[in-house]
Amino acid sequence: MDIRTLQYFLAIAREESITKAAESLNMTQPPLSRQIKDLEEELGKQLFIRGSKKISLTEDGLLLKKRAEEIVALMDKTMHELNSYEESITGDILIAAGETENISILAEIGKSLNQKYPDIHYKIYSSDSKYVNDKIDNGLVDLGLVIGTVDIKKYDYIQLPVSDRWGIIMKETDELTKYDQISSNQLIDKPLLLSHQASDNNEIMSWFQENGVVPNIVTTYNLAYNASVFVKTGFGYMLALDNILNTTTGSGLVFRPITPGLKANMYVIWKKNQIFGKAASIYLDEIKKLFNKS
Repeated sequence: MDIRTLQYFLAIAREESITKAAESLNMTQPPLSRQIKDLEEELGKQLFIRGSKKISLTEDGLLLKKRAEEIVALMDKTMHELNSYEESITGDILIAAGETENISILAEIGKSLNQKYPDIHYKIYSSDSKYVNDKIDNGLVDLGLVIGTVDIKKYDYIQLPVSDRWGIIMKETDELTKYDQISSNQLIDKPLLLSHQASDNNEIMSWFQENGVVPNIVTTYNLAYNASVFVKTGFGYMLALDNILNTTTGSGLVFRPITPGLKANMYVIWKKNQIFGKAASIYLDEIKKLFNKS
C-alpha cells in the first residue's frame, strides 16, 4: 500500500463511482479497479459495497478513509515543508484554533510577516481543544491555539497575555437580560447549550457545583454559530466565551458574564521536539520574540 493507492481509494470514495474516479484521475477504469482489488486483498478487508448505481464504503472502508486522509494530508504537508527550504521563503503554516476573538493576535503576526514573506500562506482549522490536540498529535498542523489548560508533558507552549471571560448568551428578549451578571442559581432547570470543551472543563463544572446546581445540558456543540441560531429561537442558554459572536444591539443575542467571574487563558502550543518547515519556524520565532519567550 502506497500513497498513490490511497489517493486512488479516496477518489473512488469521493466520487462513489469507479468510472467517475477514473475520469478525475485521468486513467482508465480497468487498472483502477485492479488497484482497489489488490488493496482489498492486501488488507484482507472488503472496502466497498458495490451497488447498481453507486458504491459505498464498508465500516472498514470508512476507517481507512479517515486514516488515508490523514496520511495524504501529512504527505502534502511534508512536501510543502521540503519545498520551503528553497532560497525564497514559501509554504503553508497550518494552525488549528479554538474559537476566540484573541486569534487576532496570530492574525496580526501573520499580517506583519507577510509584508516580508508574501509567498507564505495560512490554513486555519477551527474547533475545540480536543480537535486541536488531535491535529497537533498527528502532525497535521504546525501550531495550535487552545483555551483553558495545556498538557505540558506533550506540548511546548507560550501563554498569551490575554484571556477570555465566560458568560451566557441568550435571546435578546429573554427575561435574564435585565441582569448585568448571571449566577448558576439563575440557570437552575434552564436548558443549556455547552461547547464540547466547556462540558469537559472542570472549572466550568465546579462553577455550577459550588452552589449545588446540576446543569441541564440539552445540547453540546463544537462551533458557536449554529448553536447561536438555536439560542435566537429561544431554545436555550449558551455558555460561551465573550466576543465569539455578534451580541450587539439588533443582533438578536445578548451576552452576560457569569458570576463569580471565570476567565480562560490562551496558549499557543506545538508538539514537543517538533521539526518545523521554514515558514512555520519563522512564524513561531515571531511569536516568541513578541512575548519574550526563548
